[in-house]
Amino acid sequence: MTGPTLGHSMPRERVVASELTAFYKIIATNFKLFLHWVVLTSMAKVKLGPLKNFFFQTEQLICFSGRVVKALFSRPFYLTETLEQMYLGGVGSLWLVALTGLLAGQAIAINFANELADFGAKNYLGRIMVLAIIRELGPTLTGIMVAARVASGITAEIGSMKSSNQIDALRAYSIDPLKKLAVPRLVALLIMVPALTIICDVVGLTGGYIIAVYMAHISGSLYWTPVIEHLNFGNITMGLAKPVAFAFIIAFVSLWKGFGSEGGAKGVGIATNQSVVITSISILLANFVITTVIFRAIKGYF
Repeated sequence: MTGPTLGHSMPRERVVASELTAFYKIIATNFKLFLHWVVLTSMAKVKLGPLKNFFFQTEQLICFSGRVVKALFSRPFYLTETLEQMYLGGVGSLWLVALTGLLAGQAIAINFANELADFGAKNYLGRIMVLAIIRELGPTLTGIMVAARVASGITAEIGSMKSSNQIDALRAYSIDPLKKLAVPRLVALLIMVPALTIICDVVGLTGGYIIAVYMAHISGSLYWTPVIEHLNFGNITMGLAKPVAFAFIIAFVSLWKGFGSEGGAKGVGIATNQSVVITSISILLANFVITTVIFRAIKGYF
């Protein structure tokens, strides 16, 4: 009785053992798949987290900008506040922009004069200067200087007003904070940034003239003649379209960060820092986009 019983039980034990082995393999495989899923999910969260936050912040900025533009075309209009902001942001930045344009124009003129002298082409200095300053350096330097000075001031001022509940006090008196605070600053920047850009262009070209006459030994007529010839529709359009776009960027970003600041004085400081960084990077990005678009749109006018 014992022999047949053992003979019949051995195959059954082997079957059970093989089934258990297969079951353990399935569990191990599923566990490995689960670990891979956890790792991939964590990596996706790490990679998509900043990207998701970027799109969320961009959406907030676009919605806020739309509200400011809507308030721009509605009553009442605060003329006194607009003139005050034009003086603080425009006239206050005049010497900074003029000094930047003068030094930049002279530095570019020195570099190009030395390079052109090797090819006997110093007479082209005026042409190169007008293209470099009117198209690129004038608007870009002005935008960055205004962003560094004005954007930080706007964000800090409005952020401080929010942390001290002054914006809530305006709402309590039925005054729209966007109309009272945002619109005058936007209008002031739209007027003063192009004006400061023109001043920067003139001062930069004048700095190039000083270098051309007293260091490169080029006559004034050989410098100014190509400058005037290349003040055409294409160059002027590009030189004025950029500061208008930069004014919108400076106003929207600085106001958005100011109205959205939280956490008291520390939050205002963080918002001010972010405002300057975002504005400067956006200006450089917009400069590239506007240059590409205008070149393709009015290529025959340059």
